[in-house]
Amino acid sequence: MRQIFYRPDRLPAPLTGIPVAPITQALGWGDGPGQPGYNQLVQLPYPASHEKLWREDHVYDLIVVLGYNDDPVVSGKGSAIFLHVARPDLSPTEGCVAVAREDLLDLLKTVKPGDTLTVR
Repeated sequence: MRQIFYRPDRLPAPLTGIPVAPITQALGWGDGPGQPGYNQLVQLPYPASHEKLWREDHVYDLIVVLGYNDDPVVSGKGSAIFLHVARPDLSPTEGCVAVAREDLLDLLKTVKPGDTLTVR
């Protein structure tokens, strides 16, 4: 678990031991294989394919950046793999891990630098 981003207009900064930063409307995540910024935080507007982190739904109100395909980044191996807030119906994600907001907030209280998450 590398870093946490949160929507400051929807919740306070979470209590946690890893770096926390607010999401702004100018933040995105590069997801175009072969493009500069692939699987990295990017500033919007951004000319290549990307996800906007500031969303109308609530799933990205709280995002934990997982250390997947980031050391080093390999184009096409996967991008924007986050731990984030689940939809109310707990429907599947497009490759991320999602849990209820309160469960995620509780988990983050125990996290410290160097901690890992195993997805099974």
